[in-house]
Formats: sequence, structure tokens, C-alpha cells
Amino acid sequence: MDYINLLESVTSDKWKKIGVSRRAGVCVPLFYIHSSKSIGIGEFYDLIHIAQWCKSTGQSIIQLLPLNELGFDFAPYNSTSTFALEPSFISLRKIKGVKLYSYKKLFQSLKEKYSHHKSHINYQIKSDKLKVLKLIFSENDFSRSLNFKKFKQENEFWLQKYAAFKFLKQKFKNEQWCNWDDNFLDCNEQLISELEAKNRKIFEFYYWLQWQLYEQLKYVKSFCNNLGIFIMGDIPLLVSRDSVDVWSQQNYFELHNSAGAPPDMYFSKGQRWGMPPYNWGNIANDNWKYIKNKLKYAENFFNMYRIDHFVGLFRIWSIPLSIPEEFSGTKGNYEPLHEYLWESHGKKIISEMVSATDMLPCAEDLGTVPECSYQVLKEFGIPGMDVMRWNKIYTDGFDFKAPTDYRKNSISVISTHDSSFSPVWWKYEAGTVDEFLVRKILSDLKFNDLEIPEILNTLFDIELSGNGRLVWNKEIDKPYKIIHILKNTNELVNELIGLYISSFDEKKKFINLLGLKSDELNVDFIKATLTKINQSSSVFSIQLLTEYLYLESEFLVKRVKPEFRINFPGIINKFNWSLVCDYSTEQIKKLKINQTLSEIFKNTDRFFEL
Repeated sequence: MDYINLLESVTSDKWKKIGVSRRAGVCVPLFYIHSSKSIGIGEFYDLIHIAQWCKSTGQSIIQLLPLNELGFDFAPYNSTSTFALEPSFISLRKIKGVKLYSYKKLFQSLKEKYSHHKSHINYQIKSDKLKVLKLIFSENDFSRSLNFKKFKQENEFWLQKYAAFKFLKQKFKNEQWCNWDDNFLDCNEQLISELEAKNRKIFEFYYWLQWQLYEQLKYVKSFCNNLGIFIMGDIPLLVSRDSVDVWSQQNYFELHNSAGAPPDMYFSKGQRWGMPPYNWGNIANDNWKYIKNKLKYAENFFNMYRIDHFVGLFRIWSIPLSIPEEFSGTKGNYEPLHEYLWESHGKKIISEMVSATDMLPCAEDLGTVPECSYQVLKEFGIPGMDVMRWNKIYTDGFDFKAPTDYRKNSISVISTHDSSFSPVWWKYEAGTVDEFLVRKILSDLKFNDLEIPEILNTLFDIELSGNGRLVWNKEIDKPYKIIHILKNTNELVNELIGLYISSFDEKKKFINLLGLKSDELNVDFIKATLTKINQSSSVFSIQLLTEYLYLESEFLVKRVKPEFRINFPGIINKFNWSLVCDYSTEQIKKLKINQTLSEIFKNTDRFFEL
């Protein structure tokens, strides 16, 4: 496969460092994994085992979800700081400059309290780890550490504001910063200096904590790179409204608006995320310092980075806060408003990002994608994402696009952290449509509460339907039959027909894509799916760790449930961003499936040897 065009793109200097060979990799939510040494949640040093596993199976990329400090909902894409790393990921046994044997019993009691025999993370671990960290800091003297002094000097531009924000969050009992006393609403140098002078030990603790996290993650990157494995970080496009970024640089954000997404076939009311959109004009007028600084800091930890919500760089769906929340994302508009401005707007931001760092950018270009995005990605040599189940071509009906026809500048994936895993999709979603969305369409077509159930019974096999998904009746084998049943040609009927065209016979067509004769969900199905995605023309094939684990027959039997997933978009609950892996990192290195994975990567020319 020829990827020479990547060496002729805007990012050619980055590709020369990475190399343009076909690669396989794994996407690892850090909270998901655990080792015999970690306490309560995945830790930075657990990635060393993952790197060793990658090396043994021929993978050469570890993709991570954002590692920035988490907020109230523990969502990695709603971070409270662009720079600060999440304290709960620290490996207590690897803290620098401390005689750790005196804390051995304390570590062990904490480990026993947060055993890894549960299916989801108990995020109380964060506050308990912080208590231990504060104790260690109070009982040891770090003032003579030259590395600590250097870290503080080089990162003063964000560390001071971060420490002040953390202090004030505690002072105001974790209230959002917009509810603090008036004299603390405006972050300025005088306020920061006065707070630090009066609370020097507290400030120093937060400096020390971030230094320890910095040292650990930087070491992990070096270890991985020595094995020939690259680390891909994840840079969230937006930050939490209740973040140090927004509090300290309010002119960089449109505080009167919320970012989100317009209605689509997956979210009939659109989405309203709560994070404020950027004021790109003010960021540009400040010489893009905000963007450049956060990418340069991330470069300490990553070789590559994924730009979350890449299409938002061209235009962002912006919803005035004055719109009641029950309207979700339905009443908003794109910024910039005019489509002819989108390409130049996005290219300017992307150009600044590319020039700010040696890291190779990758793009999450999913959702409603403006046409200019594809051309810009190609011009810049930035890989987008081609998701197997959503990559379809439409002529007379639809068919799945052959992976060999995927974009060369792409990362081919089976599923994402915001979707169900592929066996769950196969068992509960493939060939179905969302019941809520169908009911809404029928309601908007003015059918009443008595008529809607009758129509659903005519269009769908209710006995086979479930979990909020509707299975089409086999008799509805042509789109015109929907028009005949509804006796309507309204635009909304066309929306329902669009759902039909993209889902009817979906299972049959996917089986044809895999070259299988049976639609039975078994290990052969998983292996065929992994083989097919790695045959793609995409320069990278990176799968969620869970997708590989489904090759284990016991895991496959046990973990095919609708609720078994990383995140349900638009929902805040204790099950999001908290899934725990069935296997420790030590066990993963010894699984029998590793030989199968190696063979798949070798047969698809993705196996990497240093």
C-alpha cells in the first residue's frame, strides 16, 4: 500500500518521524485497565504492561482517552484544566524523592478498600489518593529537588492559576466559579499573588502533585518509545465551563453560549454539552498562545494526538444559554454562520496547531461533517476516522464500503468509546432503528397516541424488538411500502425512509462484507471482523482493547450486554467512563488470543518489529 502522498502533505515533517508504514494499535481508556500494583483505577505505570503486550503482538500505537483532570461527572471530555493531569492516575508506589517503605501499609489498606473485583470504578478513590498524597507531601521536604524547581519555572504560566483555582474550589465548597464571591470572579495577577502568599503550602502541594504526574507519564512515554511504540494522546476540543481555563481566560470563550450538535438520526433533539464555544478572534489576537501552549505541554507525553470533534474547528453548533434546556440542541446555529467561511476558518486554526508541535495530529471527524473537512484532512495529511459500521455507500439501497476503499489518511475502527462494542451492536442494534426517533417522527406527522402503536405494529416486528430498538417487518422490503402505510409524502416520511434504507438487511450485508456464511455471534465472527478492519487501506488500524478481548470465548459469552459500554452520550450516570476490564494487564499479556492477533497483523501487513 502506497502512502507517499502523506510525505507530500503539510504534515510531512511529522510523518518522516513517525514513518508512513501500515500500523496497528489499541485504544485504552486508562481507567479501564488495572494491574496487580495499581490502586482502585488504572495508573500511568499500568501502560508499561500494555506496551509490552503491544510489542509481543506487533502493535505500535497506544491511543489514550484524555488524561486531563476530571470534573464532577468524571467525563474525560469535560476536563477542568487543559494542562493538569488527573491525580487518580498516579502510581503511588512510583512517587519520586520519597522513602516509600514507610507508607507500604497505607498503600496496602487503600488497595484492599478498592479491590478490582467490581465492574465499575468507584471514583471515591480520587479523594482517598489525594489524602495519601497530601500526607506524603507534608512529611517530606522537596525544596532541594532541582527537577521540581525546573518544572515550576517552566510551567509557571499555568501552574499558578491552576493552584489558585483548586484552592478557591475548596474554599467555596466546590461551587462553580461563576458562583464565587465577586472579588474572586476575575482572575488577575494581583489576586493570584495574594492567594499564593497567604496559602503557599497549599499552592506548593498542587505544584508538587502535577510534577509527580508529569514525571510518571513522561517516563511511560520514554519506555514505550524505546519499544518502538508511539503514544497517541487525546486533546479535547472544549473544556468544562467550570474549569481553570475558562475562569482565568474568560475572553477566550463565549460564556453566553453552549456548544453542542444539531439534531441528527442518532439524537433527534440534538445535543447540548454545556461547554462554552471559543472566541477564536480573541485567541488569534493573542497570537494563538492558548493553543500553542497546551500542545507544547502535551508533547511531553505524546508522539501523536487526536483532535476531538475535529469538525468543530470549521464550525461549532452554538446554543444561547437563554434557550430552555428542554430544547436541547434544536435551537442553535453554526459559528461561523455562513458556510463559505468554514474552510478558511478551520484551516487557520489547524495551521496554528500543526506548526505548534512536532506531534502528528489525527482527527475525530465524525457526526455531521462539512464537505471541506475531507479536502483539508487530505491536504494536511491528517488521518480521519473510518468507522466500520457507519461506513456505507448508497446507490439503490446501501452497502458497506469495502475497507480496502477507506481513505488512506484514516484510522480504521470497529467501534468508538461513544458507541456500543461490535458484538453488542450485532446482537441488539444491527438492522434496527431507534424507537424514540421513530415515535417522534410519527408524532411530528400528527399521528395520535392510538394510531402510533398500530403503525409500529405494521412497520416493525415488535416481538423481536427491544432495548429501545425496532426491527423491521420482513414484509417492508421496499421504501414505497412505508409511504403506502403512512399515506404521506411529507419530508419527515423521507427521514423515516432514510432510516429504513440505512438499516434494512444490515446484518445480511455485513455478513457478506466479512465473507461469512453464518450470522452467529461467535469467535469466528470476531476474528473475521478484526481481520477485515485490518485489511483496510487506512494507514492506521486502532481498536478499543475490548474489541480484541472478544476473541476470548468466555469474555464473548459474558460481555455482550447493552449496558456494557464505555459511554452513553448525553447521559450522566455512575456507569459512564467507569468500566473495569475483566483481566489485569498481567493477564492480558498471557492470553491465548495474542497469537491470533499477531497472525492477523502479520497477514494484513501491520505487524511492527523494531
